[in-house]
Amino acid sequence: MESENQTGTIEFLLLGLSEDPELQSALLGLFLSMYQVTVLGNLLIILAVSSDPHLHTPMYLFLSNLSFTDISFISTTVPKMLMNIQRQTMAYDRNVVICHPLRYSVIMNPRLCVLLMVLTLTISVVYGRLHSLMVLRLSFCTDLEIPHFFCELDQVIKLSCSATLINNILFYLVSSIVGGVPILGIIYSYIKIVSSILKMSSAGGRHKAFSTCGSHLSVVSLFYGTGFGVYISSVVTDSSTNSAAASVMYTVVPPMLYPFIYSLRNRDMKEALRDLMIKLLFW
Repeated sequence: MESENQTGTIEFLLLGLSEDPELQSALLGLFLSMYQVTVLGNLLIILAVSSDPHLHTPMYLFLSNLSFTDISFISTTVPKMLMNIQRQTMAYDRNVVICHPLRYSVIMNPRLCVLLMVLTLTISVVYGRLHSLMVLRLSFCTDLEIPHFFCELDQVIKLSCSATLINNILFYLVSSIVGGVPILGIIYSYIKIVSSILKMSSAGGRHKAFSTCGSHLSVVSLFYGTGFGVYISSVVTDSSTNSAAASVMYTVVPPMLYPFIYSLRNRDMKEALRDLMIKLLFW
């Protein structure tokens, strides 16, 4: 890599997942379909919850917030990837409703729900802003090719020709805290959930609870497992191709699966979606 600094506007070149023209066409169709399903599915959840007064409860409020976050999250990466190819918090709520059903409406009051959503949004904004400001202090060399389909932070830092020790320490420290604290909360919540489920007298109730929580936990595990795997592997290896492929599993797949988990498996949500479709058809 050349050590010459860039002057003026710095533009990074995203290399994407593959340079094979035939494979690029397949990837374009695949990710375009996944993006459309994700946006449509999550948007339907938001519309269904907002249009049905029966769904104005903490659980569906969090679902709407999750859907909005997923749409925003996937829209920051996939559209840019598609253009380049063409050109070339739910665990806590379940913990309360299963472990303390009689106190659910008291514990999960509107004030707490809004506070939790504002807290998660604030943490996300501060996290992104902190790293953006730290990247601005770096100088970059003439080689600005990123072997990825979006500007993954550790890949951007690797392109810098200035000292990056502080950036790397901050990156892994803050990422560990932002990722580790929710994981500990999820683990604690599910320990309480499993303990409460095992105390249920109804076998059907236990099966339904395990089925619902199991599907949610599997997607959460996919998100955190691949996410931490990518960041940890970046420390010990420099396999950018594998890192880009693994990143798909936590940036694209989970937001696409959430609408199916929280809508098709939920009777109230299915009824709300049916009523929404009827309103749209006869509007």
